[in-house]
Amino acid sequence: MSNSPLILRSRLSTLAIVSLGLVARPSSFTRPWAPEQVSINDNRKAAGTLKDGVLTIRLEARAGEWHPDRDTDPGVIVYAFGEQGKPPQVPGPLIRVKEGTEIHAFIRNALGVDSTLTVHGLYERGAGRATSDTIQVKPNETREVRFTAGVPGTYYYWAAPNEDSSLVRRRGPSTQLSGAIVVEPRGAPSRSERVIVMSLWADSALPQAGLPRRVRIVMNGKAWPHTERLSYVVGDTVRMRVINAGAAVHPMHLHGFYFKVDSRGNERVDTVFSATASPRLVVTERLTPGRSFSLTWVPTRPGNWVFHCHDNVHITPNRPLSDGASVAPPNHNGNHALEMMGGPVMGVHVTGRSIDPAEPSGARRKLRLVARVDSGHSETEPAYGYTLHEGSVSTPTAGSYLPGPTIVLKRGQPVSITVVNEISEPTAVHWHGIELESYFDGVAGFSGAPGKISPPIAPRDSFEARFTPPRSGTFIYHTHVDEVRQQRAGLAGALVVVDDPATHDAATDLVMLVTTPRRVAQNNVVFLNGTATPGPLEMRVGTRYRLRWINVHTFRPSMIMKIMRDSTVLTWRALAKDGMPLPSDLAVVRPSAQQMGNGETYDFEFTPTDAGNLHIDVTAGNGVLLVRRPVIVR
Repeated sequence: MSNSPLILRSRLSTLAIVSLGLVARPSSFTRPWAPEQVSINDNRKAAGTLKDGVLTIRLEARAGEWHPDRDTDPGVIVYAFGEQGKPPQVPGPLIRVKEGTEIHAFIRNALGVDSTLTVHGLYERGAGRATSDTIQVKPNETREVRFTAGVPGTYYYWAAPNEDSSLVRRRGPSTQLSGAIVVEPRGAPSRSERVIVMSLWADSALPQAGLPRRVRIVMNGKAWPHTERLSYVVGDTVRMRVINAGAAVHPMHLHGFYFKVDSRGNERVDTVFSATASPRLVVTERLTPGRSFSLTWVPTRPGNWVFHCHDNVHITPNRPLSDGASVAPPNHNGNHALEMMGGPVMGVHVTGRSIDPAEPSGARRKLRLVARVDSGHSETEPAYGYTLHEGSVSTPTAGSYLPGPTIVLKRGQPVSITVVNEISEPTAVHWHGIELESYFDGVAGFSGAPGKISPPIAPRDSFEARFTPPRSGTFIYHTHVDEVRQQRAGLAGALVVVDDPATHDAATDLVMLVTTPRRVAQNNVVFLNGTATPGPLEMRVGTRYRLRWINVHTFRPSMIMKIMRDSTVLTWRALAKDGMPLPSDLAVVRPSAQQMGNGETYDFEFTPTDAGNLHIDVTAGNGVLLVRRPVIVR
């Protein structure tokens, strides 16, 4: 059903054209008869030899066979860095030193092809300290470089043959020539933390349709479900450094918890936020190519959780790497999490007893959320939607099921939401951004704990999710089964938590839900609140409006949301990110242009000052208009 040629072409075109920007280029690499095996680097062990304040490291760029899936599955030939006398690694060897350490590096080009290797990133960080950031290494040549580890932070090095002139233009074999550089503060104790390098490999040979045949997006060299499982205990301080050394944008989402963003940077500069600065708490951090961030997270509840890219196309099942292999249809009879997801996903197992406050006593508010087939449904382009029921009240009462009904909950009030499945395939609901028990998190086949794993909701069956929202804010509910197909079909909506639902005014508290159209023919637009042609919005001069922006599109991680008068961008005041209120120093008035990744929510306050005509725009990252809503201010 969902592996029809039309749906398959849609998925591939989305991944190739929108997310990856692939350019057809013939590969110049010839597979050797007995390729060297590439090892997987979990970035736990620093490379090189440290003696008398000098780290000596001998790097070789070599070709080898890489297995991003199981070691017994088919592999592909890539270029990768390794230490002299050791196997090449994906990602490359970790350079981890203290501030002020001298790094003495030798780089050998042993790729076996007639191309000069250009190496980036092996230089001292700091204002005015880098005189050159590239090293040219001819075939079979070894170059030597010395530099000092400068400003502490998260950095990386990377390389490519001459024809791959930039990080995002690397293709095929060249894409895995990257490694992390971590500079720790001088005199500070080393901290327990994980370093994760993300990369993207795409087959450079393109089929007749002009689209890539095979893709792997990996975290430390492996794609889900073969990525490393991270294990922690309730109360642990979890620290991670995440580097995007690939060509796609990855909005990185943690289920069930907020994490604190400690730094944001790139190859050359890392901005580390002061320990006394206002915390930047998010559930989703948009990570563009060549960028990095570090995070701190303290799990307070046990269970299985996932940390993954929220560009849904990136986490679809991996196509086998064997030549000529086809994409298998979704296996709704298997384990969704293990068999119907792939790519940049990591599983996190937390053990121990919860240290969250006990849930309040008293009766739970009871709701029913029913997944239904909508009008216009077809096997190749399904139309689904939700209806919400509380007692005798149903939303919507009639008509299309787009957009999904907004669920308005009260902060601190226990709720029971029974999800009823009336479509013809299994489904599940993830309560995105909500802090809750793992079993109710909605990743079928993974959420929960050993002995109690959340199941998919079979057709004509139901599942009760129970939680108590601890804070007011803007959140999301959406399917977490066959995400691209079911979410595109309409299984997503806004979840708004307020202090008092009785005083919630939908006329001034505005949900801006951005989703994917159901039809492939509409790939060049987006839906705003369920339509590509939203009607005019009326506002009053001097009235404060809260705009709750929600990006739950399946493949556009770089859209920009704006309020404009003609061609002039107006201003608004930032209120919240991912449902977390912003501290006063971050809740500032600024231009009303916010770039958003999939799975992010932003709240802004907007007060019209003059009567007239405005418009709310959603554009692509390059400025192309995707959808516009007129605004009439009286």
